[in-house]
Amino acid sequence: MEREQLLKLDNQLCFAVYALSREITKIYRPHLEELGLTYTQYVTLLALWEEDDITVKELGARLYLDSGTLTPLLKRLEQMGLIRRVRDVKDERNVLIQLTEQGKALKERAYEIPEKVFCHLGLDPQEISQWRKQLTQLTHTIQQFKSEE
Repeated sequence: MEREQLLKLDNQLCFAVYALSREITKIYRPHLEELGLTYTQYVTLLALWEEDDITVKELGARLYLDSGTLTPLLKRLEQMGLIRRVRDVKDERNVLIQLTEQGKALKERAYEIPEKVFCHLGLDPQEISQWRKQLTQLTHTIQQFKSEE
């Protein structure tokens, strides 16, 4: 690639991923509003529906969020009555995140979201799966590269 092309916005991988993320989040927004959730709250609940009663540190690692971003998010989810934060009796330094009954019940209403979103993407399930796999592989490659530094 010639030097002048290196700094073109449309040639940046980061911008392509950023733009894609924003567009996909826009597709999710109206469906999440029906549940009273933001996108970040939704992915947090997805992680907790998969594995409940985990530490803040584990949740942050799963979501690629630092504690400065995660703490206010968890406070809001707690105010909404969807989670509770409790000290780990085995290690008081750790805070566990647990779904409340209301948080668990919200899962039933959330089942319809992926299907609604897929309809807006114009891709068949196999294509979506391939894209997800490639993006996940890229994320893991970047994480591995960072850990070797």
